[in-house]
Amino acid sequence: MVQKFSLADLPETIPVFPLPGALLLPRARLPLNIFEPRYLAMLEDTFKTQHRLIGMVQPVPGPEDREQDRLHQIGCAGRVTAMQETEDGRYLVTLQGISRFRILQQEDGFSPYLRARVSWSPFERDLGREEVDESFDRTAFLKVLARYFDTAQLSSDWDSMKEADEELLVNSLSILCPFDPEEKQALLEAPTLTNRRETLVTLMEFALCGGNDEGTVQ
Repeated sequence: MVQKFSLADLPETIPVFPLPGALLLPRARLPLNIFEPRYLAMLEDTFKTQHRLIGMVQPVPGPEDREQDRLHQIGCAGRVTAMQETEDGRYLVTLQGISRFRILQQEDGFSPYLRARVSWSPFERDLGREEVDESFDRTAFLKVLARYFDTAQLSSDWDSMKEADEELLVNSLSILCPFDPEEKQALLEAPTLTNRRETLVTLMEFALCGGNDEGTVQ
């Protein structure tokens, strides 16, 4: 059973894992393959805490030789709910999305990985019950999705998509679809599930427009 958090349960400082294109959302799951020594140290330290939270955040694109990590201000924290060690020393980890956060300040220290002081209060609704998209038109949504998957040469279990709750469907697709990091950030920062679904459709339609000469997607 997934641990429930209240705003008072969440720590002021968390480790942050900058990973381009890796999107975590509240109540969704994200698998991670951890092998770099600094993130193995992060994982070890995380298991010493009661909350077991890791903050996923998108780096801001820029020169590769830049010394200071520049991060987007908004990320999402997940609790480590599963971990498996491989024979070659890697860890296969599953994060369960808990809440988005805003980075207030990156913390200086001797840790080999990044830590940040964060604010959770703008996203208190993330800790509540799953969201409902009152204006969700599943038939129209799946039509666009089918065209996008066909163009991107992706496959899926369409029977499951027809039955899945709208939050699970929209958030899972936001995580799994091969969008650019900045597009993933837009999905993360969408205020509501309805906004995220609208952004997701816009991104799929944009990809479809770029892949053919038909112009506007109907």
